[in-house]
Amino acid sequence: MAPNQGLVHPKEYDIKDSNVELIGSDIDHQVKYNSALTEPAWKDGKVGVEPGLFIWRIEQFEVIPWPKEKYGQFYDGDSFIVLFSELIGSNDGTEKLVHDIFFWLGKHTSQDEAGTAAYKTVELDEFLKGSATQHREIQEAPSDDFLALFPRISIRSGGIESGFRHVEEEEEPKQTLTLLRVFKNPAAGANGVVVHEVEPTWTSLDDTDVFVLDVGDKIWLWQGKDCSPMEKAKAAQIVHDMTVAKHSEVEVIAQAESRSRRIVDLLGGDDETPREGFHCKKPFTPRTADKASKKLFRLSDASGQLSFGLVKEAERILHDDLESDDRIERR
Repeated sequence: MAPNQGLVHPKEYDIKDSNVELIGSDIDHQVKYNSALTEPAWKDGKVGVEPGLFIWRIEQFEVIPWPKEKYGQFYDGDSFIVLFSELIGSNDGTEKLVHDIFFWLGKHTSQDEAGTAAYKTVELDEFLKGSATQHREIQEAPSDDFLALFPRISIRSGGIESGFRHVEEEEEPKQTLTLLRVFKNPAAGANGVVVHEVEPTWTSLDDTDVFVLDVGDKIWLWQGKDCSPMEKAKAAQIVHDMTVAKHSEVEVIAQAESRSRRIVDLLGGDDETPREGFHCKKPFTPRTADKASKKLFRLSDASGQLSFGLVKEAERILHDDLESDDRIERR
């Protein structure tokens, strides 16, 4: 028998004969754009038209506008979409809107919420005619670009219930202690601050930061021995904002004071618990972005031969830098 006798050669398929031929084509983008036009969240007359910051939360698979008074406040059980639009000068001397879309995933968000946020981010990009840069943000490692949008960012526990999950009613009373950690956010400038809700236990304390403990009828402000004056000032402002809603008694305690032991006791400490030397890793580590590392490459066959070369290296790559006839890759 000949070596190739009896062998069955697999059928060769042409992508033109498949159902993926049009992916990425003008027709494909037009269909997706028409679909994006049906999303009420994008049709407020400002999205894609005016510069500014726009935030939505995913609620029961829907994109719900987040109240402006809550901008900078996120919940670890939710997923959010954040659009930042700004005017940038073009090469021809005119100004043009450029967009960055961030979909932020809380540590305890569900798969369906995260999936909806990712899908709707792509849809929003289509609504903006593909002119946006998309960013995936996770609570534990946000980028500097994301943190820079918020002079004060607050991460609280909890979130909206999702449609895929059946949540049993709580039989036990909710936790009455709320502990907030206040620390510097260098990505948002000298006065940038992060307010992050942490586990209400003494092991969450850290000598370098300020903590706000809300026990319901009283608010305690605990100042770590190595915290900065800016953190003290920002924490005092946070406490003031909290007391506007409820008229609670406030007491400020420095770690060096003997009465600071009261905070440790409230957080579950005992006689064996130390009064200093508290070290707890920060709730997240920013992903510092290299502002000068963005590069634009062009893959072209205009000369008759395939070539791949650097087109531009800059802090920001604009949509005007792209040419649709060639393959563009950004790194």
